[in-house]
Amino acid sequence: MSGTTDGRVPLLARALGLFSGALLCLLLFAATAGVVFSGNSQAFDEAVIFNLRTAGDLSAPAGPGWLLPFARDLTALGGTPVLTVATMVLAGWFIVRRQWTLFAILLVAVIGQTLLANGFKELFGRPRPDLVPHLVPASGNSFPSGHSTSAAAIYLTLAAMIASQTRAAAARAYVFVVAVMLALIVGASRVYLGVHYPTDVIGGLSFGAAWAAIVWIAARRGSPQAFWARPTFENQKP
Repeated sequence: MSGTTDGRVPLLARALGLFSGALLCLLLFAATAGVVFSGNSQAFDEAVIFNLRTAGDLSAPAGPGWLLPFARDLTALGGTPVLTVATMVLAGWFIVRRQWTLFAILLVAVIGQTLLANGFKELFGRPRPDLVPHLVPASGNSFPSGHSTSAAAIYLTLAAMIASQTRAAAARAYVFVVAVMLALIVGASRVYLGVHYPTDVIGGLSFGAAWAAIVWIAARRGSPQAFWARPTFENQKP
């Protein structure tokens, strides 16, 4: 077998892995939506939320005193202000460097997930939990969690951009672990603060991850040989 063919095998495996990941995340999102609207998740959702509050005082979250302000700070990482500022800063960087491919990927990832998440919220129309007092302001419908969707979609897209610029496996693994951890932390904070059911977060994370994968698949023009290879973006400056 030639060296060229040998080189294509891992690239093809990674491409298939990305397609498979997108499909599995979409299936998880669909399954979560089905369980939610059949009513079968309600007992689980309520149990988790109640267990995160102090017995006898549902306005007091469980855990040490520092955890509440910490959760409020962390939840902002998936909020519109933080992600809007981050998007504008990155978009400006890509424009200055004339990295139009990365600029387009960023805009599609951010704008697309926002429109789709809002559309799903209207379609499903699930009210936010009113079991316990909300510990941060929240409005609109509940499923899927917008913060969780945004965190998964945007942080994973950024991880893919960074990973595409290095051949070091450890560096690639690191950026994806960080992206996943950020998304999970944002999602967990939404439940802890009482503004989302756990299934809202599962739905948001799964859809956000699927969207990030779909955007990256489209960006690589559907070519298995292009996945995860070090790209040469047009007019890229050192």
